[in-house]
Amino acid sequence: MEVMTKHRSHSAAFKRQVAEEFIAGETLQALAQRHDISRQLIRIWVGEFEAGALDGDVQAADLLQEFEAKIAALERMVGRQALEIELLKGALKHAPRPRSASTSVVTGPVVSPSAEGAR
Repeated sequence: MEVMTKHRSHSAAFKRQVAEEFIAGETLQALAQRHDISRQLIRIWVGEFEAGALDGDVQAADLLQEFEAKIAALERMVGRQALEIELLKGALKHAPRPRSASTSVVTGPVVSPSAEGAR
């Protein structure tokens, strides 16, 4: 029978918390049992913490969270603009236009000869 190891992902903040608890005097055994993680993993995290590696992970996670928030705000803005564009397209389709005169975006409405003679 083969034993499957379970791989869990722990946040940098959690790793830092466990390392700080160990440095504050908590035993490896107590931490390992309470958090259901191996003593070796705690040793690794303590080493990373003392080397300052976990600080960089926390900063990177904070930066990632900030970027994700900005992306979400931009996606909402794009969604609103897309709705506005569709609304304006619909309004333009239903806008009343003079049937007798053709119009151009570049030149504007065509001037009829009778209107020129009245000037």
